Amino acid sequence: MMAKRKKSTIMPESKDNKIEETALPLVRTSDEPVTKKAKWVNKQRVLVFAARGITQRDRHLMVDLRDMMPHSKTESKFERKDPLFVINEICEMKNCSKCIFFEGRKKQDLFLWLADVPKGPSAKFYIENVHTMKELKMTGNCLKGTRPLLSFDSSFDTHPHWSLLKELMTQIFSTPKNHPKSQPFFDHVFTFTIIENRIWFRNFQILEEDGQLAEIGPRFVLNPIKVFDGSFGGETIWENSSYVTPNAYRRMLNLQTGLKYRQKIEQKLSLAARQPTGDLCDLDPLDEEVFEDKNAAKIVKEVASNRGEGGKKKKKEKKKKMKNPKATGKKRAGAIFNEILGDSGDE
Repeated sequence: MMAKRKKSTIMPESKDNKIEETALPLVRTSDEPVTKKAKWVNKQRVLVFAARGITQRDRHLMVDLRDMMPHSKTESKFERKDPLFVINEICEMKNCSKCIFFEGRKKQDLFLWLADVPKGPSAKFYIENVHTMKELKMTGNCLKGTRPLLSFDSSFDTHPHWSLLKELMTQIFSTPKNHPKSQPFFDHVFTFTIIENRIWFRNFQILEEDGQLAEIGPRFVLNPIKVFDGSFGGETIWENSSYVTPNAYRRMLNLQTGLKYRQKIEQKLSLAARQPTGDLCDLDPLDEEVFEDKNAAKIVKEVASNRGEGGKKKKKEKKKKMKNPKATGKKRAGAIFNEILGDSGDE
């Protein structure tokens, strides 16, 4: 029979010994407490996407805004056939509380929606004078993911609709504090100024603390159209009375260019009306022949015929002179003699 194995007499190590071995030596020499990670309280996210039909420049503008906002999320292109309130469901699936939506029409007009999902409010803008970062190539630069300072014009506090748009833009464009994708410092500024009832957007780099700035881009102008009570719809809180649709503006330009043609026709008609009429002012048939417009072919034929007739006459005269040279001499002598007689009679 096989002998039984003896049990090992080695005792297992206690848990206290393991903890002592894994404990790291003290490295910090100061008495300051260990800094804890700050909590990410403001967890708002912004969905930035567009509908089908936008141009290349509009798409580059959308990408620039995404790069400037570390708290943004992307989504595939929105179908034009679907109604706009479907965007609220897309934002809920993406866990986003704000939305920036680009809508293009006729491959030349760009509209922008800023909305607070799902309750509202929302605002619709017409974008003018778009210039992207790649197009401008400015000297300014900033790190990706840094938090921006928002600078608003003092005229935003003059009317209630401007103050509402100011609050909506601050919630959308401001990066939340302690966001995982953001950097914990400020190195650029977003400026919003009101000029001629339009919002001008600029992005500047902070060079020094004394206020020196360098523009980064992009730049665009927002022409407000309407402000709605709900998200992508609802009752209209405010409407811009001075807004002119791009179709109406292009029609005005076409009418201005068409006025030149109309003025030319009117000048011709007025000239025809000012010309005298009646029997006394009618032209003679000879005048009609003189001032008749002739084609180039007719003129060439007339010149050729005249040359032919003149050449024949000269040839005939030369032949006569060759035949009767004495007669021509006698005629000349008789003419001279008659002139002498006439001069003597006068004396």
